Amino acid sequence: MSASTQEEEELPANHTGPKGVINDWRRFKLDSVDQTVPQNKRELLRQMSSPREDDRERLNRKMSAQEYELIQEEDERCLKRYRKQCMQEMHERLSFGPKFESVYELDSGEAFLEVIEKEHRLTLVVVHIYQHGVKGCEQLNSCLDCLALEYTNVKFCRIDAVATGAAERFSAEVLPALLVYKAGELLGNFLSVTKHFNEDFFATDVEGFLNEYGLLPEKEFTACADDEDEGGDVE
Repeated sequence: MSASTQEEEELPANHTGPKGVINDWRRFKLDSVDQTVPQNKRELLRQMSSPREDDRERLNRKMSAQEYELIQEEDERCLKRYRKQCMQEMHERLSFGPKFESVYELDSGEAFLEVIEKEHRLTLVVVHIYQHGVKGCEQLNSCLDCLALEYTNVKFCRIDAVATGAAERFSAEVLPALLVYKAGELLGNFLSVTKHFNEDFFATDVEGFLNEYGLLPEKEFTACADDEDEGGDVE
């Protein structure tokens, strides 16, 4: 085997270009193929995924009608899993900054200032100032719990108005309040934020409100979103 052939054999997955994408898909199909698939189809998948020297010329052309038929006959969920894997890998390569998956409780004004001033410069910080017993505060806390799972690169925090050390500025009349910061700069200051929502509001309402002001980044890719589409058509 020549050096160039050996190098080609050892190329990792995740190639770029049309041929690389097709070969990555073939390998993925082989790894995920159901054992109930007939032997002749499994053999074809094997040839598609790990071509021998005599298979190489055939696989360097466009996919044949037989290969397309095999892909179409297989469960389309396999294609969804492949797309999901590619999206996750792309996201990992393009993601910057720390990750968060929950709402952080701040217990003092010092902690409040620290999260604003010392957080990573690329991290968006959303702070909910609340007070027990004030209408809408508990519901907004629940909404932020949900959003923290979907926007893991956003740091969601909450702090009791009394703990801020500036309770006179955050009276019950202006609560719940949402403050949005990035790199120490105040981007959004929303007092009595629930006046923008219906009496019964949900995480999607809060998300939509923040998006209206262009404050939220692109939503993280999540398995939940993929599961919801499980029964839908593949584009």
